[in-house]
Amino acid sequence: MPDEDRHRQSRLFTDDDGGFDAERAREQSLPVEDGEVVDTDELADHQHYVEGRGIYDERNRVNDLTGKEWKFATKSVIAQGYPPAVQHELRSEHGGQKPPRLCAELIGRFSTAGDTVLDPFAGVGGTLLGASFCEHEGTGLREAIGFEQNDRWIDIYEEVLERENADRRERGEPPLAAQELRHGDCAELIDDLEADSVDLLLTDVPYWHMDELEQTRNERATRESKLGSFDTVDDTDLAGGDADDAADGDVTDSVASEPTDEAPTQTKAEWLAEMADKFDRFTDAVSPDGHVVVFIGDMYRDQSYEFLSADLARALESETSLTLAANLIWYDPSKDLHVYGYPFSFVPSMVHQNVLVFRVADAE
Repeated sequence: MPDEDRHRQSRLFTDDDGGFDAERAREQSLPVEDGEVVDTDELADHQHYVEGRGIYDERNRVNDLTGKEWKFATKSVIAQGYPPAVQHELRSEHGGQKPPRLCAELIGRFSTAGDTVLDPFAGVGGTLLGASFCEHEGTGLREAIGFEQNDRWIDIYEEVLERENADRRERGEPPLAAQELRHGDCAELIDDLEADSVDLLLTDVPYWHMDELEQTRNERATRESKLGSFDTVDDTDLAGGDADDAADGDVTDSVASEPTDEAPTQTKAEWLAEMADKFDRFTDAVSPDGHVVVFIGDMYRDQSYEFLSADLARALESETSLTLAANLIWYDPSKDLHVYGYPFSFVPSMVHQNVLVFRVADAE
Protein backbone atom coordinates (compact mmCIF):
# COMPACT_ATOMS: atom_id res chain seq x y z
CA MET A 1 0.00 0.00 0.00
CA PRO A 2 1.44 3.43 -0.88
CA ASP A 3 2.42 5.60 2.07
CA GLU A 4 -0.24 8.19 1.33
CA ASP A 5 -2.97 5.52 1.28
CA ARG A 6 -1.84 4.00 4.60
CA HIS A 7 -1.74 7.45 6.17
CA ARG A 8 -5.18 8.31 4.82
CA GLN A 9 -6.62 5.01 6.08
CA SER A 10 -5.54 5.73 9.65
CA ARG A 11 -7.48 9.01 9.54
CA LEU A 12 -10.71 7.04 9.03
CA PHE A 13 -10.67 6.11 12.72
CA THR A 14 -12.20 9.27 14.10
CA ASP A 15 -14.89 9.94 16.65
CA ASP A 16 -17.98 12.10 16.15
CA ASP A 17 -15.95 15.24 16.82
CA GLY A 18 -13.31 14.36 14.27
CA GLY A 19 -10.70 13.28 16.83
CA PHE A 20 -8.75 10.01 16.77
CA ASP A 21 -10.84 7.04 18.01
CA ALA A 22 -8.30 4.70 19.63
CA GLU A 23 -10.95 2.18 20.69
CA ARG A 24 -12.24 1.87 17.15
CA ALA A 25 -8.71 1.45 15.84
CA ARG A 26 -8.04 -1.33 18.32
CA GLU A 27 -11.21 -3.08 17.23
CA GLN A 28 -9.71 -3.17 13.75
CA SER A 29 -6.53 -4.75 15.22
CA LEU A 30 -4.38 -1.75 14.40
CA PRO A 31 -1.40 -1.09 16.70
CA VAL A 32 -2.15 2.02 18.75
CA GLU A 33 0.36 3.93 20.85
CA ASP A 34 -0.44 7.17 22.72
CA GLY A 35 -3.58 7.75 20.69
CA GLU A 36 -1.96 7.23 17.30
CA VAL A 37 -1.75 4.29 14.94
CA VAL A 38 1.80 2.89 14.98
CA ASP A 39 3.25 2.51 11.51
CA THR A 40 5.02 -0.81 12.11
CA ASP A 41 6.63 -0.60 8.66
CA GLU A 42 8.73 2.27 9.95
CA LEU A 43 10.06 0.45 13.03
CA ALA A 44 13.77 -0.35 13.07
CA ASP A 45 14.98 -3.92 12.73
CA HIS A 46 15.60 -4.08 16.48
CA GLN A 47 12.07 -2.90 17.36
CA HIS A 48 8.68 -4.58 17.38
CA TYR A 49 5.25 -3.62 18.56
CA VAL A 50 3.78 -5.48 21.58
CA GLU A 51 -0.01 -5.38 21.57
CA GLY A 52 -1.32 -3.21 24.37
CA ARG A 53 2.15 -2.42 25.70
CA GLY A 54 3.95 -0.38 23.08
CA ILE A 55 7.20 -0.60 21.13
CA TYR A 56 9.90 -2.90 22.48
CA ASP A 57 13.55 -2.33 21.61
CA GLU A 58 15.45 -5.62 21.47
CA ARG A 59 18.64 -3.85 22.53
CA ASN A 60 17.15 -3.47 26.02
CA ARG A 61 19.50 -5.29 28.41
CA VAL A 62 17.96 -3.95 31.63
CA ASN A 63 14.42 -5.37 31.56
CA ASP A 64 11.57 -6.48 29.31
CA LEU A 65 9.77 -3.13 29.29
CA THR A 66 8.61 -1.32 26.19
CA GLY A 67 9.49 2.33 25.73
CA LYS A 68 6.09 3.34 27.06
CA GLU A 69 6.51 1.18 30.16
CA TRP A 70 10.11 2.33 30.62
CA LYS A 71 8.98 5.96 30.68
CA PHE A 72 6.54 5.22 33.50
CA ALA A 73 9.14 3.14 35.39
CA THR A 74 11.59 6.05 35.49
CA LYS A 75 9.37 7.89 37.97
CA SER A 76 11.45 8.43 41.10
CA VAL A 77 8.49 7.98 43.47
CA ILE A 78 6.56 4.72 43.76
CA ALA A 79 3.21 4.98 45.55
CA GLN A 80 2.33 1.55 46.90
CA GLY A 81 0.34 0.91 50.06
CA TYR A 82 -0.08 -2.18 52.18
CA PRO A 83 -3.23 -3.69 50.66
CA PRO A 84 -5.07 -6.37 52.68
CA ALA A 85 -3.98 -8.98 50.15
CA VAL A 86 -1.55 -11.86 49.68
CA GLN A 87 -2.22 -13.10 53.22
CA HIS A 88 -1.11 -9.76 54.64
CA GLU A 89 -2.33 -10.56 58.15
CA LEU A 90 -0.04 -13.58 58.29
CA ARG A 91 2.94 -11.92 56.62
CA SER A 92 2.72 -8.88 58.90
CA GLU A 93 3.89 -11.00 61.82
CA HIS A 94 7.27 -10.02 60.36
CA GLY A 95 7.09 -6.26 60.74
CA GLY A 96 9.68 -5.51 58.04
CA GLN A 97 7.88 -7.34 55.24
CA LYS A 98 7.37 -5.47 51.98
CA PRO A 99 4.30 -5.69 49.69
CA PRO A 100 4.92 -8.51 47.18
CA ARG A 101 3.51 -6.48 44.30
CA LEU A 102 5.89 -3.64 45.13
CA CYS A 103 8.71 -6.18 44.92
CA ALA A 104 7.26 -7.44 41.62
CA GLU A 105 7.30 -3.90 40.24
CA LEU A 106 10.96 -3.44 41.14
CA ILE A 107 11.84 -6.86 39.76
CA GLY A 108 10.14 -5.89 36.51
CA ARG A 109 12.24 -2.73 36.30
CA PHE A 110 15.61 -4.36 36.86
CA SER A 111 15.46 -7.88 35.40
CA THR A 112 14.14 -9.87 32.47
CA ALA A 113 12.00 -13.01 32.25
CA GLY A 114 13.90 -16.08 33.36
CA ASP A 115 16.47 -14.11 35.37
CA THR A 116 17.59 -15.16 38.84
CA VAL A 117 16.72 -12.88 41.76
CA LEU A 118 18.43 -13.13 45.16
CA ASP A 119 17.22 -11.84 48.52
CA PRO A 120 19.88 -12.55 51.17
CA PHE A 121 17.65 -11.17 53.95
CA ALA A 122 14.44 -12.79 52.76
CA GLY A 123 12.23 -12.60 55.85
CA VAL A 124 8.76 -13.89 54.97
CA GLY A 125 9.55 -13.89 51.27
CA GLY A 126 8.15 -10.68 49.79
CA THR A 127 10.82 -10.73 47.09
CA LEU A 128 10.15 -14.39 46.32
CA LEU A 129 6.41 -13.79 46.05
CA GLY A 130 7.08 -10.77 43.84
CA ALA A 131 9.20 -12.88 41.49
CA SER A 132 6.30 -15.32 41.21
CA PHE A 133 3.75 -12.56 40.57
CA CYS A 134 5.85 -11.48 37.59
CA GLU A 135 4.71 -14.60 35.75
CA HIS A 136 1.06 -13.52 35.80
CA GLU A 137 1.17 -9.75 36.36
CA GLY A 138 4.42 -8.76 34.65
CA THR A 139 6.70 -9.70 31.82
CA GLY A 140 7.42 -13.27 32.93
CA LEU A 141 8.48 -15.54 35.78
CA ARG A 142 11.78 -14.96 37.55
CA GLU A 143 13.57 -17.64 39.54
CA ALA A 144 14.16 -16.44 43.09
CA ILE A 145 16.45 -17.57 45.89
CA GLY A 146 16.13 -16.33 49.45
CA PHE A 147 18.33 -16.72 52.52
CA GLU A 148 16.72 -16.68 55.96
CA GLN A 149 18.00 -17.88 59.32
CA ASN A 150 14.72 -17.64 61.24
CA ASP A 151 12.66 -20.85 60.90
CA ARG A 152 9.45 -19.00 61.72
CA TRP A 153 9.72 -16.70 58.71
CA ILE A 154 10.36 -19.65 56.40
CA ASP A 155 7.28 -21.40 57.77
CA ILE A 156 5.21 -18.26 57.18
CA TYR A 157 6.39 -17.96 53.57
CA GLU A 158 5.41 -21.56 52.89
CA GLU A 159 2.04 -21.12 54.60
CA VAL A 160 1.36 -17.86 52.72
CA LEU A 161 2.12 -19.56 49.41
CA GLU A 162 -0.18 -22.47 50.26
CA ARG A 163 -3.06 -20.24 51.35
CA GLU A 164 -2.64 -17.81 48.47
CA ASN A 165 -2.66 -20.58 45.89
CA ALA A 166 -5.76 -22.11 47.47
CA ASP A 167 -7.48 -18.74 47.12
CA ARG A 168 -6.27 -18.40 43.54
CA ARG A 169 -7.61 -21.83 42.62
CA GLU A 170 -11.02 -20.83 44.00
CA ARG A 171 -10.93 -17.74 41.77
CA GLY A 172 -9.85 -19.82 38.77
CA GLU A 173 -6.43 -18.18 38.64
CA PRO A 174 -3.13 -19.99 37.98
CA PRO A 175 -0.99 -20.68 41.08
CA LEU A 176 2.08 -18.74 42.10
CA ALA A 177 5.31 -20.65 41.55
CA ALA A 178 7.14 -21.82 44.66
CA GLN A 179 10.57 -20.25 45.05
CA GLU A 180 13.61 -21.48 46.95
CA LEU A 181 14.00 -20.19 50.50
CA ARG A 182 17.20 -21.55 52.05
CA HIS A 183 17.68 -21.74 55.80
CA GLY A 184 20.89 -20.40 57.27
CA ASP A 185 23.23 -17.46 57.67
CA CYS A 186 23.52 -15.38 54.49
CA ALA A 187 27.25 -14.95 55.11
CA GLU A 188 27.65 -18.72 54.74
CA LEU A 189 24.94 -19.44 52.15
CA ILE A 190 26.33 -16.92 49.68
CA ASP A 191 29.33 -19.20 49.17
CA ASP A 192 27.02 -21.77 47.59
CA LEU A 193 26.16 -19.47 44.69
CA GLU A 194 28.36 -19.36 41.63
CA ALA A 195 29.95 -16.11 40.55
CA ASP A 196 27.81 -13.99 38.20
CA SER A 197 24.84 -16.35 38.67
CA VAL A 198 22.44 -13.68 40.01
CA ASP A 199 20.86 -11.06 37.75
CA LEU A 200 19.19 -8.97 40.45
CA LEU A 201 19.69 -8.70 44.19
CA LEU A 202 16.62 -7.17 45.87
CA THR A 203 16.51 -6.94 49.65
CA ASP A 204 15.50 -5.01 52.75
CA VAL A 205 18.59 -4.73 54.94
CA PRO A 206 18.49 -5.61 58.65
CA TYR A 207 19.77 -2.84 60.86
CA TRP A 208 20.52 -4.85 63.93
CA HIS A 209 19.49 -8.05 65.71
CA MET A 210 15.84 -7.11 66.11
CA ASP A 211 14.88 -10.77 65.81
CA GLU A 212 16.55 -11.32 69.15
CA LEU A 213 14.48 -8.66 70.89
CA GLU A 214 10.95 -9.21 72.09
CA GLN A 215 8.80 -6.64 70.31
CA THR A 216 5.83 -5.14 72.11
CA ARG A 217 2.81 -5.23 69.85
CA ASN A 218 0.32 -3.85 72.38
CA GLU A 219 -1.88 -0.85 71.75
CA ARG A 220 0.33 1.52 73.72
CA ALA A 221 3.42 0.61 71.75
CA THR A 222 1.58 0.99 68.49
CA ARG A 223 0.17 4.40 69.33
CA GLU A 224 2.95 5.99 71.36
CA SER A 225 6.32 4.53 70.50
CA LYS A 226 7.40 4.21 66.86
CA LEU A 227 10.95 3.98 68.11
CA GLY A 228 14.34 2.81 66.98
CA SER A 229 18.01 3.44 67.65
CA PHE A 230 21.37 1.82 67.32
CA ASP A 231 22.81 2.33 70.77
CA THR A 232 19.70 2.44 72.95
CA VAL A 233 15.95 2.11 72.80
CA ASP A 234 14.24 5.04 74.47
CA ASP A 235 11.22 7.26 74.19
CA THR A 236 13.09 10.02 72.35
CA ASP A 237 13.55 8.00 69.17
CA LEU A 238 10.76 8.60 66.69
CA ALA A 239 10.39 6.92 63.33
CA GLY A 240 7.53 6.63 60.91
CA GLY A 241 6.15 3.14 61.18
CA ASP A 242 3.29 1.11 62.52
CA ALA A 243 3.62 -2.09 64.48
CA ASP A 244 2.82 -4.00 61.31
CA ASP A 245 5.84 -2.37 59.68
CA ALA A 246 8.33 -2.96 62.49
CA ALA A 247 10.97 -5.59 62.55
CA ASP A 248 14.35 -7.07 62.12
CA GLY A 249 14.49 -5.40 58.75
CA ASP A 250 13.96 -1.77 59.62
CA VAL A 251 15.06 0.51 62.43
CA THR A 252 12.89 3.28 61.02
CA ASP A 253 9.86 1.02 61.18
CA SER A 254 10.46 -0.58 64.56
CA VAL A 255 8.37 -0.31 67.68
CA ALA A 256 9.84 -0.05 71.14
CA SER A 257 11.06 -3.10 72.92
CA GLU A 258 10.62 -3.65 76.61
CA PRO A 259 13.69 -2.81 78.71
CA THR A 260 16.13 -5.67 78.46
CA ASP A 261 19.68 -6.51 79.38
CA GLU A 262 20.09 -7.68 75.78
CA ALA A 263 19.56 -4.26 74.22
CA PRO A 264 21.54 -3.87 70.99
CA THR A 265 24.98 -2.33 71.36
CA GLN A 266 26.02 -2.19 67.71
CA THR A 267 26.97 1.32 66.66
CA LYS A 268 26.03 2.78 63.31
CA ALA A 269 29.65 2.60 62.17
CA GLU A 270 29.78 -1.08 63.07
CA TRP A 271 26.51 -1.72 61.26
CA LEU A 272 27.75 0.06 58.13
CA ALA A 273 30.99 -1.94 58.20
CA GLU A 274 29.01 -5.17 58.55
CA MET A 275 26.73 -4.29 55.63
CA ALA A 276 29.68 -3.31 53.44
CA ASP A 277 31.40 -6.61 54.20
CA LYS A 278 28.29 -8.64 53.41
CA PHE A 279 27.47 -6.78 50.20
CA ASP A 280 31.06 -7.08 49.06
CA ARG A 281 30.58 -10.83 49.19
CA PHE A 282 27.06 -10.72 47.73
CA THR A 283 28.28 -8.75 44.74
CA ASP A 284 30.54 -11.59 43.63
CA ALA A 285 27.38 -13.55 42.78
CA VAL A 286 25.82 -10.68 40.76
CA SER A 287 26.43 -10.60 37.02
CA PRO A 288 28.38 -7.63 35.62
CA ASP A 289 25.26 -6.15 34.01
CA GLY A 290 23.01 -6.90 36.99
CA HIS A 291 21.59 -4.61 39.67
CA VAL A 292 21.52 -4.51 43.46
CA VAL A 293 18.37 -2.87 44.88
CA VAL A 294 18.12 -2.11 48.60
CA PHE A 295 15.24 -0.85 50.76
CA ILE A 296 16.49 1.50 53.48
CA GLY A 297 14.60 4.02 55.61
CA ASP A 298 16.01 7.13 57.24
CA MET A 299 15.59 7.78 60.96
CA TYR A 300 14.46 10.79 62.95
CA ARG A 301 16.02 10.69 66.39
CA ASP A 302 16.43 13.22 69.18
CA GLN A 303 15.02 15.99 66.96
CA SER A 304 17.52 15.29 64.20
CA TYR A 305 17.80 13.04 61.18
CA GLU A 306 19.98 10.01 60.60
CA PHE A 307 20.22 9.78 56.81
CA LEU A 308 20.92 6.08 56.82
CA SER A 309 20.26 5.76 53.10
CA ALA A 310 23.08 8.19 52.30
CA ASP A 311 25.37 6.56 54.86
CA LEU A 312 24.72 3.10 53.45
CA ALA A 313 25.17 4.27 49.84
CA ARG A 314 28.55 5.82 50.68
CA ALA A 315 29.67 2.73 52.59
CA LEU A 316 28.76 0.36 49.76
CA GLU A 317 30.31 2.56 47.09
CA SER A 318 33.56 2.93 49.01
CA GLU A 319 33.94 -0.68 50.18
CA THR A 320 32.43 -2.75 47.36
CA SER A 321 32.36 -2.84 43.56
CA LEU A 322 28.92 -1.22 43.54
CA THR A 323 28.12 2.25 42.25
CA LEU A 324 24.89 4.09 42.99
CA ALA A 325 22.71 4.42 39.89
CA ALA A 326 19.47 5.79 41.35
CA ASN A 327 17.60 6.59 44.53
CA LEU A 328 13.89 5.85 44.31
CA ILE A 329 11.32 6.72 46.95
CA TRP A 330 8.67 4.26 48.05
CA TYR A 331 5.71 6.23 49.40
CA ASP A 332 3.11 4.34 51.41
CA PRO A 333 -0.17 6.33 51.16
CA SER A 334 -1.95 3.85 53.46
CA LYS A 335 0.29 4.37 56.49
CA ASP A 336 -1.47 5.57 59.63
CA LEU A 337 -0.55 9.04 60.87
CA HIS A 338 -0.06 9.96 64.52
CA VAL A 339 0.03 13.34 66.22
CA TYR A 340 3.75 13.62 66.89
CA GLY A 341 4.90 16.79 68.71
CA TYR A 342 1.59 18.66 68.54
CA PRO A 343 1.13 21.45 69.52
CA PHE A 344 4.69 22.30 70.52
CA SER A 345 7.05 20.92 67.89
CA PHE A 346 6.84 19.73 64.31
CA VAL A 347 7.84 16.07 64.14
CA PRO A 348 7.58 14.29 60.77
CA SER A 349 5.56 11.15 60.20
CA MET A 350 7.75 9.19 57.83
CA VAL A 351 5.59 7.54 55.18
CA HIS A 352 8.41 6.75 52.79
CA GLN A 353 11.53 4.66 52.41
CA ASN A 354 14.45 4.91 50.05
CA VAL A 355 15.13 2.30 47.40
CA LEU A 356 18.82 2.45 46.49
CA VAL A 357 19.66 1.08 43.05
CA PHE A 358 23.27 0.02 42.45
CA ARG A 359 25.14 -1.32 39.43
CA VAL A 360 28.30 -3.38 39.52
CA ALA A 361 31.00 -0.77 39.03
CA ASP A 362 32.78 -2.46 36.15
CA ALA A 363 29.55 -2.94 34.15
CA GLU A 364 29.42 -1.09 30.86
